[in-house]
Amino acid sequence: MQRFVLVILSLVVCFVTSEAAGKRSSSTDGAFVKNPMLWADVPDPDIIRVGDTYYLVSTTMHLMPGAPIMRSKDLMNWETVGYVFDRLTDSPKYDLLEGTAYGRGQWATSLKYHNGRFYALLAPNEAGPMGDTYIFTAEKAEGPWTLLSRMRHFHDCSLFFDDDNRVYVIYGTGELMELKPDLSDVIEGTHQKIFEREADETGLLEGSRVIKYHGKYYLLMISHVYAPGRHRREVCYRADDIHGPYEKKTILESPFGGFSYLAQGTIVDSEYGDWYGVMFQDRGGVGRVLTLSPCRWIDGWPMLGDEEGLVPTLMRPLKSGEPERHIVCSDEFADAKLGLHWQWNHNPVDKAWSLTERAGFLRLKTNRVVPNIYLAPNTITQRMEGPTCSGVVKMDISKMKDGDCAGFAAFNDGTGALAIRKQGSKLVLQFEEWTVKLTPKDKTVEKENVSEKVVESVNLNKKQSQVWLRIDADFRPGERGGKDAANFYYSLDGEQWTKIGTNDYRMRFNWQQFFMGSKFAIFCYATKKSGGWVDVDSFTYHVDEK
Repeated sequence: MQRFVLVILSLVVCFVTSEAAGKRSSSTDGAFVKNPMLWADVPDPDIIRVGDTYYLVSTTMHLMPGAPIMRSKDLMNWETVGYVFDRLTDSPKYDLLEGTAYGRGQWATSLKYHNGRFYALLAPNEAGPMGDTYIFTAEKAEGPWTLLSRMRHFHDCSLFFDDDNRVYVIYGTGELMELKPDLSDVIEGTHQKIFEREADETGLLEGSRVIKYHGKYYLLMISHVYAPGRHRREVCYRADDIHGPYEKKTILESPFGGFSYLAQGTIVDSEYGDWYGVMFQDRGGVGRVLTLSPCRWIDGWPMLGDEEGLVPTLMRPLKSGEPERHIVCSDEFADAKLGLHWQWNHNPVDKAWSLTERAGFLRLKTNRVVPNIYLAPNTITQRMEGPTCSGVVKMDISKMKDGDCAGFAAFNDGTGALAIRKQGSKLVLQFEEWTVKLTPKDKTVEKENVSEKVVESVNLNKKQSQVWLRIDADFRPGERGGKDAANFYYSLDGEQWTKIGTNDYRMRFNWQQFFMGSKFAIFCYATKKSGGWVDVDSFTYHVDEK
């Protein structure tokens, strides 16, 4: 009886209380999941449970390695444990040659576990062969993953293994195809439109995620009608047969935290039999963040939110006692292998970076003459997080060459940068504002569409070998949604800090350009001749409690 009571208590899903939940300690004892569950750019989620462990995959588009796999035991503490692929090689665009892949690349990966193996299906948002669907498989979610097959493009798709081992892809707006049993290709002639849009479904209707529960098929999708008084929502299509007919119900229509309505994601159960919904919300400069909600089965529908149908502020973690884990991390670069919390902007040039040439440092070497950061290889990034966060980079700049530009940035199509420039024998530290307007079709970076504005400049002693660069970011709600403010500082001794540049530099999110939240970025590129480098000693990160 006592065990029964403990189990029942552990299934208490939602506690909507005041913010006085206390600080997070080294474990989750007495703590709450505070929405957003992940206040960082983690869009297009798919989440599955295998045993007592949850695995989450998200979109990172042009960042490499791609399709990050995150792991949690309690739906509160998440860590990156692997990537589905190291790089994409279908086009020189992924190498920042002959165009770019900004806002393209890996999108909306579907993650499944079937008969003892993991499967990941993704389709880059590209035209032609670059957009062909990839299917990867692995024995462990952490990898290594191997490419199983390529086939035609499926937009925002869901891979689905049925109980009879038949395999389907549901994609686009209610389209279905069956795959061959070995997943090598589609079965021709199986294409079907499983439902038609209703009259009110005039905007977005995508983001397919499919589950089967008590013999019924459930297709979850984001719906957004672009009309006054209409909001983004999550809808569910339900059928007794995967081929239909389907009926529809809105399962979530909720604003949250002073930002817009949210939707797109999936639902997942626990080992105890309770259910949760994981949906993302657009939050401006930080990107698209993840929320956690209770999922209650009411009249056979997976209804999300609290008793009023709203995303709660606080929830009990699924388990107590789990150690803190994070997807954004400090780094002393003491290992010979790069930490999984880092991603490169496009494919890296492997010969131009090293963790071993100088032990305890990340060396970034120039290897290609480029006009600006948007075409520079080997810019290394991590997400920013809300409500406020801070990153500090300690960097050895003594080996820079004439024309080199290195530093630390809040990186996006609009970038605020602490840029150190070598000009002959001079060293100059500048706060600069950079913007790029990509061509719509090929996402190319043309010189006339890049703006580089110097806001403030400081001459450094040419013998200055080390600098400390700091970015403070603030994503708390403000008058225009998120405050989305970044402030920039430098130090020449690691103790005394000087503010530089624009006060409250405005970070932004532009789905027509990079389609990502602003990232911490460490960079080093050559504008005159290659061969210089910087050594990054450390990246120190702090995020405030929600």
